[in-house]
Amino acid sequence: MNTPAYIGRFAPTPSGYLHFGSLVAALASYLDARAVNGRWLLRMEDLDPPREVAGAQDGILRTLESYGFEWDGKLVRQSSRHDEYAALVERLLSQGLAYACTCSRKQLEGSQGIYPGTCRNLGHKIDNAAIRLRVPELVYHVNDRVQGEYRQHLGREVGDFVIRRRDGLYAYQLAVVLDDAWQGVTDVVRGADLLDSTPRQLYLQELLGLPQPRYMHVPLIIQPDGHKLGKSYRSPPLPADQATVQLIRALCALGQLLPEGARYGQPGELLQWASQHWDAARIPRSLTLAEAHLL
Repeated sequence: MNTPAYIGRFAPTPSGYLHFGSLVAALASYLDARAVNGRWLLRMEDLDPPREVAGAQDGILRTLESYGFEWDGKLVRQSSRHDEYAALVERLLSQGLAYACTCSRKQLEGSQGIYPGTCRNLGHKIDNAAIRLRVPELVYHVNDRVQGEYRQHLGREVGDFVIRRRDGLYAYQLAVVLDDAWQGVTDVVRGADLLDSTPRQLYLQELLGLPQPRYMHVPLIIQPDGHKLGKSYRSPPLPADQATVQLIRALCALGQLLPEGARYGQPGELLQWASQHWDAARIPRSLTLAEAHLL
């Protein structure tokens, strides 16, 4: 039996510019693919126009290019895939696997993020309603390449989750599963903040008869005050003129070796060397700025 070729991807959200945490995730996915001569795809997850920052898409592309990243094939934008998402939602509704939910945020206060199933059997019309997927009372687990085994009981810890919002926008969980399968992604490498989303995606893959990729969730960079580096919390955009320095910092955060004279090299040269010496086993499960000597 032939092992499928490695296909990885980086899928930034244009709700802001790339920051150092984004770079760590991008670098890990890139090196993991290139180390085995795999393909590395770029997908813009522009599902939420109201949260999109003007100019962020172009800024993300320029930053990746200035940092030496080269992707395979054409950039895919999720905003061009609405017809596919709509067809899948319609199919799930027709099969009774999804239903309309009219609950407001106020009504769900106190549910601690676990949907209590209020609208599950009420048969609401889909107009002016969110669409939720029925989940089974089962535990789903993933053997993550960095974080180890992660388990989650969908019914007790998540509840029926939204696949299309009340405003008509499609949810990340639905789009990411459909697009990873459509693009033939074999390995998902991303930040550990998405680990708890994985069981929902495993269920969707099972439900739709789609292949399950391997998962690797790299550590988030935690600041001294306990907040993760992110677009929404004081995380400055990556400076275009410091590519080599920032790549070295990201390699250190991932526990990787550095070549002699790394600080004097060009970004592309550093990425090539790092892909030849990539060792995913060296990646830590968690990390603070101080532990990585990144302060």
